Amino acid sequence: MLKITKTLKLFILFFILPVSLQASLWTNGVQNVKDTWNSSQYDLYIPSITYHSRFTYDRELVNYYNENPWGIGFGKSRLDARDNWHGLYAMVFKDSHANWQPIVGYGWEAGWRPFSNKNFRTGIGFTAGVTARKNWNYMPSPNLLPIASISYKVFTLQTTYIPAVYHNIGNIWFMWIRIQIN
Repeated sequence: MLKITKTLKLFILFFILPVSLQASLWTNGVQNVKDTWNSSQYDLYIPSITYHSRFTYDRELVNYYNENPWGIGFGKSRLDARDNWHGLYAMVFKDSHANWQPIVGYGWEAGWRPFSNKNFRTGIGFTAGVTARKNWNYMPSPNLLPIASISYKVFTLQTTYIPAVYHNIGNIWFMWIRIQIN
């Protein structure tokens, strides 16, 4: 009879099982992106508000920073069988220095309909994407951020929070309106 050593058991527990779980998550993620890409739902994104936390920024920077991120974006989205939202998007908006900042990504939100009115929906999840900023010489930069939303019929207010990296960097709320257009 085969005797499994403690070391082999630990190897299986901490290497083999996580790899198979990662493969499953990867396969599921790829399928969700494909299903969203093939969705017939198109969305218009309108960047709306940027808010720099007043208690973490120097006053002169807050006064200097742009908090009107005018821009536009387009995307595709779908609700799955669990009422979770999946979205692919590309957006361009004016950053804190009033320079154009593009972003492309995938978003996912677990959805709830807390009221008897089924036209109203809330969600919380994440977005993963790539952005580029002029003050970083437009070098592509990956991001993984939380998102939350409130929806009524075809209108959705979505928001994310960019956490602090250090003083005067981060602690920013960014909000946009998403409108289903078909």
